[in-house]
Amino acid sequence: MKSVVKWIDGAMFLGESGSGHSVIMDGPEDHGGRNMGIRPMEMLLLGLGGCSSFDVMSILKKTRQKVSDCRVEIEAERADAVPAIFTKIHLHFVVQGQDLKEAQVKRAVELSAEKYCSASIMLEAAGVEISHSYIIDITE
Repeated sequence: MKSVVKWIDGAMFLGESGSGHSVIMDGPEDHGGRNMGIRPMEMLLLGLGGCSSFDVMSILKKTRQKVSDCRVEIEAERADAVPAIFTKIHLHFVVQGQDLKEAQVKRAVELSAEKYCSASIMLEAAGVEISHSYIIDITE
């Protein structure tokens, strides 16, 4: 896996993935940026959320759950000192659908956290306290 990050100007960078996708990252104005892109540490949280959501949805599809919507709300705490690393991250899944079985949703979240989500497992191994929760919203 390869990626390239190119400096544009100020605190703005263009990230290009090996799969051919791009994203603009920029800093806040008080750090020389123009606030025109996502912050790099926010990208880490989005990557974590995407990785875990991919797992959860894949598992729920395999168990034939009728999911109509799934989102993960992520809250993180960072250290007050430099480097301002993540110390705690909480992922809260909101799963909507018909006839969803709680045991299946619970198991999907657990499997992602404990076995499949490379991002979550890597961050946890680096000392970040990661927690997960979920809520099920049954639609008719």
